[in-house]
Formats: sequence, structure tokens, C-alpha cells
Amino acid sequence: MKREALTNLIQWKQKNDRKPLVIRGARQVGKTWLMKEFARLEYNRYVYINFESSSHLRSLFLTDFDIERILTAISIEVGFLPTQDDLIIFDEIQEAEGGLTALKYFHENAPQYHLIAAGSLLGVALNSGTSFPVGKVEFLDLHPLTFTEFLEATGEHSLVQLLNKVDWKTITLFKNKFIERLKQYYFVGGMPEIVQLFTKELNFLKVRELQINLLKAYEQDFSKHAPNRIVPKIRMLWHSVPSQLAKENRKFIYGLIKKGARAKEYEEALNWLTDCGLLHKVYRVNKPTVPLKAYEDLRSFKLYIVDIGLLGAMAGLDAQSLLHGNVLFSEFKGALTEQFVLQQLLVQNIGNINYWSSQNARAEVDFVIQRENQVIPIEVKSEENLRAKSLKVYQNKFNPPVTIRVSMANYRQESTLINVPLYTINMFMQLLN
Repeated sequence: MKREALTNLIQWKQKNDRKPLVIRGARQVGKTWLMKEFARLEYNRYVYINFESSSHLRSLFLTDFDIERILTAISIEVGFLPTQDDLIIFDEIQEAEGGLTALKYFHENAPQYHLIAAGSLLGVALNSGTSFPVGKVEFLDLHPLTFTEFLEATGEHSLVQLLNKVDWKTITLFKNKFIERLKQYYFVGGMPEIVQLFTKELNFLKVRELQINLLKAYEQDFSKHAPNRIVPKIRMLWHSVPSQLAKENRKFIYGLIKKGARAKEYEEALNWLTDCGLLHKVYRVNKPTVPLKAYEDLRSFKLYIVDIGLLGAMAGLDAQSLLHGNVLFSEFKGALTEQFVLQQLLVQNIGNINYWSSQNARAEVDFVIQRENQVIPIEVKSEENLRAKSLKVYQNKFNPPVTIRVSMANYRQESTLINVPLYTINMFMQLLN
């Protein structure tokens, strides 16, 4: 399996002013595999400590933050004393009290060591009052496999090369092949273990079984790690997401969780799910102007989950949908396609991703992003029907210099409007950088 994040890790290793690196991401997005693969490719030796499974080491940082003592303890555990030529990996670091704080002392007192830390619940730990070494670490956010990474995993190296060449005529020639793989990605998603199963067995039923098991594991995490008082609310909110996205207007409505539900009573549960990376909030902006952050309406947002394949599993999308033309792309009234586009945007280092809607909610643009001093609207269409009244309202009102419409139609540019095929969104967004 090839992950683009490996390039980021190599760049980190080569820095002269390297700081301890913290990898954030939901459970099962491949953090452990990525760290070990990086260690295998770039180092002769590495130390791997998992503080969730090695419970006796959770007190490693309680006495003090003396680096010599910490390294001595590690050497007893792994059988050798790590040097500055080795990689030290602290996995599930939030399980070790003082572990995050210790990163500060590695940076200040032993910057020669190569240290990576990761954890599925880092966001939860950081927002629960855990002391954190601000300015003493670097971050890398890891998401499920992108569509491009999925193509690589399924052996479609030539298709990836074609995308990289930005040869639109040839890309169009192989449109059906791209669409075939895109349908598979909609169903399989980008969770590494699930993608690996699919590439080995090409069995959609087994894929769905593994997805359901992963969803059950997430729910077990709710009970194991979340405060008991909010676990029922976390479950109810989590299960409401598919129905929220099934609405034509996908703005999150608390009343769909249960009748009479209010924001205040579910705020902590929502924060827990977003902090651990299972849900992603996209806030409405009431004015698409730089800086977008200043115009966010914090009361209005849409919720998407960590992975498109898991969304389909939660909604009970049947694998047979893959066999019936473009039925898959019209399921959920386009919600799967919005989930797909957001998932691809999140890995592009775009910064804030928002959406815009008019005050009367009669016009809405699915996503707006900021590029330097420009705001770029992105309209998402699930098929080849390109009628977009909302986009015309936006264009007439704000006159954007560039407008992007993502759909199943071929690439074409009409004045400031660029139609981008769904299966090329990864590559196209990189061109805008």
C-alpha cells in the first residue's frame, strides 16, 4: 500500500529544525502502519511503544521528564538503547499520563532524536485539559486513503500516471474505467484494512462485514473512552448522521436526533465525536469573503463522517447498487458525492472548508474554500445533470473569479466556470496550489 503521507514524513526527517511529530487521525486510518512503514524504509532500527497495550509503561513520564532516564527505561523494554540514528515511535501516547508534555522536553533537551507520536483520541485528550507543548511539536493529520491512493492500491498505476499528466483528452478516453473504480471506492471507502481486503478478495460482502465490525468497534470506543453520562447521546447523534445527510438541505438539525433535542444537551457529545476524528464539521459562511473564518455562522453546519465506505455501511447501501448504472451516484440525494469530495479536499492542506447559503436558504453552494485572497466556490453534482440554480445565484451575487463544478461530466472550461470530473478532484485541487 502506498500512502502519500510517507512523503511528508521523509520531508520531516530531512529538516534541520525538526521537532517531535504528532500524527492525528481517527482509529483505523493507518497511523500505526504508516509509522512502521516509514521506519522500515528510512531507518536501520526503530523503537515502537504502544501505551495502550503496554500498560506497565503508562507511568513512564510520571516521575520526571529526564530524557536519559526515559531512554534507559525504553532500552530495558526493547532490548537496545535508541540513538539519534533510530526512530522512536510512541503510539496511543494519550494513554500515558504526561506523555504529550514529555515531547516538549525531547524538543528542548534532546532535539537530535527522531520522535513520532500518534493516538486515535489525541483530540479528545487535548480538549480535556491535558497539558500540551504548544510550539514544541509538528502535526500531521492522517485521513483514509484518497481516491488516488485507492487506485494505486488496486493496481491502477497507469491511471494515476495519467491523472498526473493532466492530459484531459486521454483522461476522457478512459472515463469508464475511472468511473468503475470510483463506484468501488464509494462502496469500499478508504479505510486501509478494508481496502486491503478488497484488493485481495474483490468481495463486497466481506467488505461490508468488515465495515460493520469497524463501526461496532467505534461504538465500543464510545463506552470505553467517553464519559458515561454522554455515551447514550454520542450513540444517538452518531446514528443520526445518515438521516441528516439524506435531507435535501443537509444542515444539521438536532431535532432529528430525537424530538425536542437542543444543541446545548448534545454539544459535548458532538465535540467528542469531532475531537476523535469520526465526524467533520463544515460551517456555513454568511458571506464568502476573505478571511472565511471571520464569516462563519457557528450555529449552522453540516456533519460528515470519517469515511465514505462507512457512511454507506451505516445507511445500509446494498452492494448490488454497483451493478445498476449510476444508481450509486444518486443514492442519498448526492450525500455520498458530497462526502467523497470533502474527503478528498481534507487531505489537500486547503485550510478551512465551509459552505455558503443565502439567508432564505433557497440557494446553497456545497463548499467554499480560501485560496490566498480569493474565495473559490465548489458545486458538487452527483451525475451529469449540470443544472445549478444555486451556483448561478452565487455567481450573480458575488462574481467569483473562478468557480468549480465537480460532476460526472467531462472536463471543460466556460469562462470562469470549470467543470471537473469527480474522479480527478485530487489532482485538480493540487493544480490550484
